[in-house]
Amino acid sequence: VDTVQQLCIDANYYIGHDVTDCMKANLAEEASPVGKEIINQILENNALAAKKQMPMCQDTGVAVVFLTVGQEVHIVGGSLYEAIQEGVRQGYEKGYLRKSMVYDPVMQRVNTRDNTPAIIHTEIVPGDTLEITIAPKGAGSENMSELRMMTPSDGLDGVIRFVVERVKKASGNPCPPVVVGVGIGGNFEQSALLSKKALLRPLGTRHPEEFYANLERTLLEKINHLGIGPMGLGGRTTALDVHIETMACHIASMPVAINIQCH
Repeated sequence: VDTVQQLCIDANYYIGHDVTDCMKANLAEEASPVGKEIINQILENNALAAKKQMPMCQDTGVAVVFLTVGQEVHIVGGSLYEAIQEGVRQGYEKGYLRKSMVYDPVMQRVNTRDNTPAIIHTEIVPGDTLEITIAPKGAGSENMSELRMMTPSDGLDGVIRFVVERVKKASGNPCPPVVVGVGIGGNFEQSALLSKKALLRPLGTRHPEEFYANLERTLLEKINHLGIGPMGLGGRTTALDVHIETMACHIASMPVAINIQCH
């Protein structure tokens, strides 16, 4: 409970060094005066959030929890999932983080008042350790995500076209510069999970297979030629990076999911 509570706060107060370094590198390359000013404001905002112990953004998101559980681990003293929900409840209260979850998605959209329930993804692996990753996901970026059940005949060109068009349609809505997670393969739901997990990789890291590493570079270049720029007000810095995760799929399918994350 204590660990999850602190992770919720830290994830909303502090930006990763990989993001800050990437933002500064793009600042040097940004030709638009407005784009440069916005990037400088983002960097200042992030520094102030850490210094003043405040969330970087008013949308502190859905608490998405990734659990990597060693198969030798035995949880004692209560339910693991209940402990995570309690940690999220306490973290969003203690950290003065906005509560954004509603009980019913359609009819009675009444706030749960504690940002639960969290979304929990669990992976069982060899070993005797438990790893917890918290990824707060705001609606501005999440709403710009999309999944398409493509066919093998769509090919590489179809994948590139879909990703670039999705970012173009998103425009300034997800608060660019963005990180673009792409999941290719699996099935309907697995491709979406792959695209979200892709966002967890440190910026600048590449897919282990050279083909997909080159595809990440190609997509990043094409996206940054769209001219959307920081906050959608023009410039070259539309995306900080593109990350692709892949897995096997059915012979008749090629699922492609895109999950966009704000800066």
